[in-house]
Amino acid sequence: MYVILVYDVGQKRVGKMLKLCRRYLNWIQNSVFEGEISEVLLQELKHAALKIMESEEDSLIIFRTRQE
Repeated sequence: MYVILVYDVGQKRVGKMLKLCRRYLNWIQNSVFEGEISEVLLQELKHAALKIMESEEDSLIIFRTRQE
């Protein structure tokens, strides 16, 4: 599936999120990523991102589509 991922995290966590997302998707600009990803890898990415994020301060938005 094709996804667009956008995150907003605290300044201390930006580097970790950037490195994590670059392993799975293509970096577009700042905190925006896109690309083809399987359901399993998307779940893996989400799980790893939740470990980095602070639930009260940070956000992660993923838009899914079947086509690019």
